[in-house]
Order: sequence, then C-alpha cells, then structure tokens
Amino acid sequence: MKLKQLSLVNFRSFSNKSFKFSPAITLIVGDNGAGKTNLLEALFLLSTGRSFRATKEAQMINNGAELARIQTQTETDSLEIVLTTGEIAGQKVAKKRYLLNGVAKRRMDFISCLRCVLFRPEDINLILGSPSLRRDYLDTVLESVDWQYRRSNLAYQKGLRQRNKLLQRIREGEAQRSQLLFWNRLLIKNGELISQKRQELIDFINHQLETDQRNTRLEYDKSAISPERLEKYKEAEVGAGATLIGPHRDDVKFLKSNQRDLALYGSRGEQRMAVLATKLSELVFITQRIQEKPLLLLDDIFSELDENNRQLVWQLINQHQTIITATDEDLVSQQTFDKIIKIGK
Repeated sequence: MKLKQLSLVNFRSFSNKSFKFSPAITLIVGDNGAGKTNLLEALFLLSTGRSFRATKEAQMINNGAELARIQTQTETDSLEIVLTTGEIAGQKVAKKRYLLNGVAKRRMDFISCLRCVLFRPEDINLILGSPSLRRDYLDTVLESVDWQYRRSNLAYQKGLRQRNKLLQRIREGEAQRSQLLFWNRLLIKNGELISQKRQELIDFINHQLETDQRNTRLEYDKSAISPERLEKYKEAEVGAGATLIGPHRDDVKFLKSNQRDLALYGSRGEQRMAVLATKLSELVFITQRIQEKPLLLLDDIFSELDENNRQLVWQLINQHQTIITATDEDLVSQQTFDKIIKIGK
C-alpha cells in the first residue's frame, strides 16, 4: 500500500499543511525544530494509534485550537484521526476518533490499514529505558499484524484496571476476595495469549539476528500468570492494591554474545547496532506476516550510523516506500531522491 499525501490541521506546529509523497523515496529537510519529526509522528499515529512522543492528545493540538485533524490518502483508502482535548464548545467529546473512508472505526480495527516501521535515534531507549518502553514496543509490533493480539491486549488492560480497583476495595474492607475469581480468569485467558505471541515475536527476532550474524540476542523476562501464582501473590496484591504479576510486568533484555546485558556492559555503539538490528528484524517480521512491504519512516538516523550500517539501511530503503528526515542534505547527498520537501520554521 502506497502513501500518497498527508494533510495536517492544527497538529503540533502545523496549522494547515499538506504534503505529497513519492511512491519511492521522499526526503524531508529542515532545521531542528522545523517540524520534521511532527510529520513522522502524524504518520506513526495513523499507523498505530499511538504517538511515540505525546502522552496526552492535548500535547499534539496546536495552541488555542479545540481539535486537530490528521488525514492521509493511500492508493485505496482515506484514513483520518481527529484529536481533541475532550471538549468542544462546552460539550464532552471523544479525545480521539478514527475514520476509515469517512466511517468511524475502533482503534483495533483502524490500525491495520497502514503499516510502518519507524527508525529514530531515540530507539536506543529500548535498551536503556524502562521496561514499559520495551513492552510498548512488543505491543506496537504485534498489534500492527495480529488482530487476535489486539483484542486480547485490550481485554487484558481493561480487566487489569478493574481488578486493581477491586483489590483496593478489598484492602479497604469494601469487597470480598471471592470477587477476584472473575477477573483472575479473564487475565489468565488473555495474559497467556499475550505471553505466547510475545515469545513468538522474540523467537523470530532472535532467529533473524542469528541469520544476520549479529552479536546480540533478546531474552524474554516473562511474568507468568496462572491460578497458582495469583493465589500465591493474593495477599501481597491486596496490600499493594495492584496486580503484581502478568504480562504488564514483562521485560526484555538485550544481551551480547557473551550473555552480558547490553544496558550495563555495552558500549554506545554496540547498543545502537543492537537496536538497529532489532528494528531490521521487525521489518522482516511485519513484511512476512502481511505479505506486503510496510512504509519506512527514518527520523534523522544517518548521523548516528557508521558507513557499513548506512549502506545496509540504504539497501532496504530502495525496496520500500520511504520517508526520510534530515537536517543536512549533505548527510544523504550520495543518494538520489524522487522528491525533496523543505520545511522551514
């Protein structure tokens, strides 16, 4: 599926702007702060329903505006997301609406319409950041290709919130422990599928890393959920008012070939190469699962790569529709682009 154009209204720094893309390679050039990353954020949001920067919809809406619109046209469909602060003209409204060809959709039905793989310097936080970043990464990849995973993850997160509220009520003497049984069953059913799918993804990435002779591998630190473990942790969970085990407590470790943790013992260069290799494996995974090539989004990454890895990335770029951002055309001057868009402050 090829991306044709993108229209932004009151999104971040863009009050009203449209962009047309090449079916091959488009280069976006501009100074830092000009809005290049905002453009990629909008495309990533259309693909995943998530922002890789904002935690609230209001952060993505231009100052003073009540709503923002992000709309793109592919070869076959019109995709649109409307963001609000939760209120328009004094009326409560949804903070995020998804429209496919003008028809409202649920997020879980919308995010399979446009697949992309994003490369950015901040990806190094997959190694250095908190476990929640690594869980979010697994969720984003799997949700883009697996409807069953999307459904189970949504049910699990809703059930987790309800169970935590119940645990707090039990702690305050306002509910009975027997009421946990329903939520336990729901979390176990969906949690087991989430763990299984995450393990399959990590196994695929590790196989790809081995095939590509990369000196790194991923280790799944799974927080298993079962009737026995929930019973074991029940009193501790009541005391904490929170569910202490399950996929929401999973983690992933990036290991060197000698099994040492890259977060603790890897150089900055080793960490960057491990993340790049993982993202390249993600690209193969998505391509194989959907039987078509996803859109590539590259956010100013070439200054972070050595020459060998630059050439590796260029080989991939020539096989995909790609949108690249850069502050300096000289960084990518050895390549020919079908289209160059310059963005100014």
